Amino acid sequence: MSATATSLVTMPHSTGNGTSGRVVASIVAVVGVYAVALALGLPQAGTESILDHAAHDLPAVVHETDANTEHVTEVHASVAPPFWAVIPFAILLGAVAIFPLIPRVEHWWESNANRFKVAASLAIVTLLYYVFLHTTAVEGHWPYHYVAQPATHGANWGFAAAIAGNAILSEFIPFIVLLFSLYTISGGIRISGDLRATPLTNSAFIAVGALLASFIGTTGAAMVLIRPLLETNRERAHVVHTIVFFIFVVCNCGGCLLPIGDPPLFLGYLQGVPFLWTMSALWAPWVLANGMLLIWYLVIDRFFYYRRESIVDLYRDTKHVTKLRFEGLGLNVPLLVGVVLAVALLDPTKAIPGTDIHPWMFSREVVQLALVGLSLALGSASVRQRNGFNYHAILEVAALFSGIFICMQPALQILDVYGGDLGTLIGAKDGIMTPMHYYWITGGLSSVLDNAPTYLVFFNAAEASPATFGEIVPGTNVSHKVLVAISLGAVFMGALTYIGNGPNFMVRAIAETSGVRMPSFFGYVGYSVVLLLPILALVGWLTL
Repeated sequence: MSATATSLVTMPHSTGNGTSGRVVASIVAVVGVYAVALALGLPQAGTESILDHAAHDLPAVVHETDANTEHVTEVHASVAPPFWAVIPFAILLGAVAIFPLIPRVEHWWESNANRFKVAASLAIVTLLYYVFLHTTAVEGHWPYHYVAQPATHGANWGFAAAIAGNAILSEFIPFIVLLFSLYTISGGIRISGDLRATPLTNSAFIAVGALLASFIGTTGAAMVLIRPLLETNRERAHVVHTIVFFIFVVCNCGGCLLPIGDPPLFLGYLQGVPFLWTMSALWAPWVLANGMLLIWYLVIDRFFYYRRESIVDLYRDTKHVTKLRFEGLGLNVPLLVGVVLAVALLDPTKAIPGTDIHPWMFSREVVQLALVGLSLALGSASVRQRNGFNYHAILEVAALFSGIFICMQPALQILDVYGGDLGTLIGAKDGIMTPMHYYWITGGLSSVLDNAPTYLVFFNAAEASPATFGEIVPGTNVSHKVLVAISLGAVFMGALTYIGNGPNFMVRAIAETSGVRMPSFFGYVGYSVVLLLPILALVGWLTL
């Protein structure tokens, strides 16, 4: 592990001026390097290259020559890796689930540096598979679509470069920069006060989060509201179920009204789905899912957990009531809006609305980091300190997902190749998957894979499918009902596990830092299977 990586994952938990100063200095350095790159014309050339290859729409084929006839034929490049190639991914998921339960390694695993060592080691094993054992062409997606051919002699280092480009440059960097930006800027907003922690009060927090999640992203909404929710509930003994429902709603199910709410929907927007399609098509299941979850929470908290609180704790909760106070909104709300606009407008593959100008490569990420720098430099250090803000939660996501994004590439390739045959494999009539099939398969895989690329795999599979179920969504070749199913499955079922969506991890880490002993990986899955899955089944039945 490099010294830079070690420094990153061992960053102190505190957020004193020293730590924030180092982050600001690092952002200034990144912006400076990008400015030099602009002077050399590199990002501009990258965008031109992306547009040039998009215009030619290069086919995903390789050329094979018959040794006897010298006849050249075109063969589809997507040849799936063997199923055993997903073993490193399975081991990494197992480590996330099991290590916190083993007394001898529990505290060792709490270190982000050690998490990163495990994730990076398994990522290297996955890359070595592509270098030495994979023999067929690999499709690369960064900076544009291309096909990496097998090496004529020796190791296939081009395969490793393609996989690393797909995982890190195309997926992980935009993913973690967006989460880091929303997480850090939101950390400068403080909603202080201690309301009575009644079932109705907690439900109100979760309901507001459900609405905010679609407009400032699930990460932004979660980071703004989780601390005041924890502060309100600090006198109560039974808090875990409240945080679990917060993850269900605010970190996941609330984010489906706009493409900026959750990464899968943003990928759909980039694939041609109209920006407001999610609002018009998904508002009813959004109301249904979040409404039922809020009612379910009210019933459970009111008639089970709240009754189990001691008289002493309820008395303390009544005596420590203070009004809500808002700080940091004037600076950080516009910065959050800036992040949303950067994500929506600064995509190199799309012209800025009303112009024919395409943003420079990585300008989106640099703008987001610059907004973070403004928040840290101009915002109140006192607000962050009183928030208990630190970088531990986002570093935990970065340490684990840096490996997860690489290790899951064989699984995604297998899905990409066999996705069109899933209907036959699962025994669907005539081999055609129905919207309900798409809902459960997309959702189930999104709970253990990253939901954004999983969404994209099934979006592409649906576009290639000859079957339709009603009208086609404008700008795509996917039927309305199928796209509703894929969208809901990817967004809603990311709540089934801690790794289904990045904010799940962050909220768990912040809650544990505040003294709430959150469930283990399997313990959380137990909550989601009992409390969430029946509601999602009902939503699917009523919607699809």
